[in-house]
Amino acid sequence: MKHTIILSPEAVQDLRCLKAAVRSTVQEAIKTHLMREPEKVSRSRIKRLRGMARPQYRLRIDDVRVFYDVSETRVEILAIVPKSEAASWLDRIGEAQ
Repeated sequence: MKHTIILSPEAVQDLRCLKAAVRSTVQEAIKTHLMREPEKVSRSRIKRLRGMARPQYRLRIDDVRVFYDVSETRVEILAIVPKSEAASWLDRIGEAQ
């Protein structure tokens, strides 16, 4: 099943702030991994976030982290942040269960 990718306004801004080469890599990874199997957890790429109601998942792309939620046919990307800022973003924005 193909999912629809929706970027939050914050994610759009985050994407614009990335360098062109990194932006291209992130966009390609989002298409590859999140359109078909956004809930397929792997050791290194997709992680289900424990104890979090929102965001539900994290996609790792080199030194960038994409936080997102999945519903039936939609993937809502909440933020695209550098690895160094991921923990602080989760502390500020993440919602515990």
